Amino acid sequence: MSSKNFTFIDLFAGIGGMRVGFEAAGGQCVFTSEWNKFSQETYRANFGPEPIAGDIANIKAQDIPDHDILVAGFPCQPFSLAGVTKKNSLGRAHGFADETQGTLFFEIARILKAHRPKAFLLENVKNLQSHDGGETFKVIKRVLKGLGYTVQAKVVDAKGFVPQHRERIFMVGFLEESGFSWDALEIPDPATGPRLRSILHPEDGTEYFEARFTYGPNAQVLPRYTLTDPLWSYLQRYAAKHKAKGNGFGFGLVGPNDVSRTLSARYFKDGAEILVRQDPSTPRRLTPRECSRLMGFDAPNGRDWIIPVSDTQAYRQFGNAVVPPLVEAIAQGMASALVGVPLVSSHRNIFSLAV
Repeated sequence: MSSKNFTFIDLFAGIGGMRVGFEAAGGQCVFTSEWNKFSQETYRANFGPEPIAGDIANIKAQDIPDHDILVAGFPCQPFSLAGVTKKNSLGRAHGFADETQGTLFFEIARILKAHRPKAFLLENVKNLQSHDGGETFKVIKRVLKGLGYTVQAKVVDAKGFVPQHRERIFMVGFLEESGFSWDALEIPDPATGPRLRSILHPEDGTEYFEARFTYGPNAQVLPRYTLTDPLWSYLQRYAAKHKAKGNGFGFGLVGPNDVSRTLSARYFKDGAEILVRQDPSTPRRLTPRECSRLMGFDAPNGRDWIIPVSDTQAYRQFGNAVVPPLVEAIAQGMASALVGVPLVSSHRNIFSLAV
């Protein structure tokens, strides 16, 4: 499809990982919703000073522009699955309204119901499939199918694109027969993906220093990212204690030729899941710039992604984000599937209420 040949809305947008992927596939974002003020700051720094709607629960469906594709990395909340008979006896709604009311997924469902976009892409943690014994996922699929969409879900590991083991579930839906196939997407083999050396600061003078993260003529990582002796000792004791109990808890120590564990939003606490070896010194955390590369917001050795927030907020943001190159591959497949389907050729102005 040609550039800007389809429109999309970005819900639960975070810092815009979905948007990066869909714009790269030729899409135009016509509406954004994100409630967190720090994520909004990063989003605006990288996409411009456009309006961002706050809590989607406070936005009326008619105030959202028409769009071809709805994209959302929605938080997972428990679903109530009380029986229809009991609900009827209490005079309360059931089915679509009852099963999703009070959850953030309901906000997606009501917008899909009101706007009937041609397609959607939803993203969540892998464990969504097993949440509440699988009942949550069943409700989600039932609601989406009840709205007239075919649904294809797949757990995808992003480590074909980035040196990180990161499995997430993606749900693709179309209103009409589309021909979309997960097997047709250009997703690299995770077994042959990049290694951490591609995203780590080389510290050998081949990279210009970035004063916030590195220093000196060789652009060495600032000492503040190295773990203190007491923290390193604590992490080792903690890992040994759980290993003795047969648990898998503990730190993840990596080097240039490795692939890391999943970067999480708790990384700011101690960095335990991804610690870079610095023999004979104690290991260090990744810098936020390395996290940006690890997630695919920056190219290897790149630093174009603007990080305007504190390290703590940056770690949280990257840990909660999607991997843009993976999203781009999915978006390309969805765009190709929409060829020949009438798309939104014009839309109302972008929602003007910034929260």
